[in-house]
Amino acid sequence: MTPDEKARYYGRMEKNFPQFLKAMERLVAVPSYLKEDDDYPHVPAIKKVLDETMALMKDLGYRTYADPDGYYGWAEIGEGDTLIGVLGHLDVVPPGLIDDWKSDPFTVNYRDGKAYGRGVQDDKGPTLTAVYAVKALLDEGFTPNYRLRFIFGTDEENLWRGIKVYMEKEEKPDFGFTPDSIFPLIHAEKGVLEYTLHAPNESGLTFKAGDAYNVVPSYVKAPKSQALIEALKNLHYEYRDEGETVGILGKGMHAQFAEKGVNAIHRYLLALEAMGYPTKAARFVKDNLEGHLFAEPIFGDVKDDASGELKFNLGKIELTEKEEILSIDMRIPVTYPKEKAVEAITQKAAEYGFTYHEFDWLKPVYLPLDSPIIKKLMDSYVEATGDTEHKPLSSGGATYARAMDNCVAYGIILPGVEKSEHMPNENMVVDDYKTAMKIYIHTFVNFNR
Repeated sequence: MTPDEKARYYGRMEKNFPQFLKAMERLVAVPSYLKEDDDYPHVPAIKKVLDETMALMKDLGYRTYADPDGYYGWAEIGEGDTLIGVLGHLDVVPPGLIDDWKSDPFTVNYRDGKAYGRGVQDDKGPTLTAVYAVKALLDEGFTPNYRLRFIFGTDEENLWRGIKVYMEKEEKPDFGFTPDSIFPLIHAEKGVLEYTLHAPNESGLTFKAGDAYNVVPSYVKAPKSQALIEALKNLHYEYRDEGETVGILGKGMHAQFAEKGVNAIHRYLLALEAMGYPTKAARFVKDNLEGHLFAEPIFGDVKDDASGELKFNLGKIELTEKEEILSIDMRIPVTYPKEKAVEAITQKAAEYGFTYHEFDWLKPVYLPLDSPIIKKLMDSYVEATGDTEHKPLSSGGATYARAMDNCVAYGIILPGVEKSEHMPNENMVVDDYKTAMKIYIHTFVNFNR
């Protein structure tokens, strides 16, 4: 890229930036999260966010296609034999406790140099960042010698049904990236195993708590009683008196960082046990998870150099009249066999009367550092930022990089910036969108070579 081209592309990016913000506000305004009983993909908010995105891309000059059932959409520009994919998702996680937000989660709010809202970091804002990087290039006369296809999934936060249907029905890109993580890039992603544990309910209790497998629950609403309040006080657990109910407080976190969160379900179970209401779930939590950040009593010390420690999150619980049901998310190091993890949890769960039922499995991803796609993306990142210190990383996150070969997570969170995805007050530094756009501008230009 010549200095003149760089100046023109960057200048056009700045000129178009207000349009980017408006587009992000448009998509964030759609509360496109899935509830447990939703008949996916026939969900009004999912259809609306896909329709809004397809309309936006068509207005930008792309050839577009929306799956008639609403599983996915794509938008393509350029000509050539090579197809490069940018994979993003339009669904988000639920907002959680609204009172924990300082502004409406579905209205982008700007304060302190940041944009706040559900989806500004995961993944509406990042996906649009790549879209508007391309717009800056096209507006200045850049002609790609490849076809560039943005692929929009609608179920990334749950079962990946949208992207799976795309890969079954549509042309697969030769290579690509997903702007759903951090810079410089992620070359290894842990395996993600989600499952439920079932045991007979002999406690006499019935309740439900938690929103998703992959989120550390930050809040449990429970019927108010003096005994519960006393138990919470004695255990030094935070709570909120809400009149007829009590809000048991934890600290929400994405499951890949479960050890940094505080699990409100754990707290409720142990408070109930202290009140004289023992459950199998409480014994399981007390013996294996409390004081054990990585569930070492179950698995031992499981970690590897490529991707780090095994992570364990109890994301949801339901006690019906007949069963105790625990919904668990695990992030398994790339070199650790899934079969060993399943064997360990099955055996340990049986000690408490639970049986194992697999819900979903996403295999790990690992691309060598010397692969062509890694080199091209890293070269582009360094050209745009001058940063030669930060190197490719591993992650416990699950991104669409797993959906196809030769794909990695690439941006948009810059090194050293705190991730707030899946948390109350999800946010992005506004100027970081511009930095990411510059990186993507270099990337799309370098794809021409």
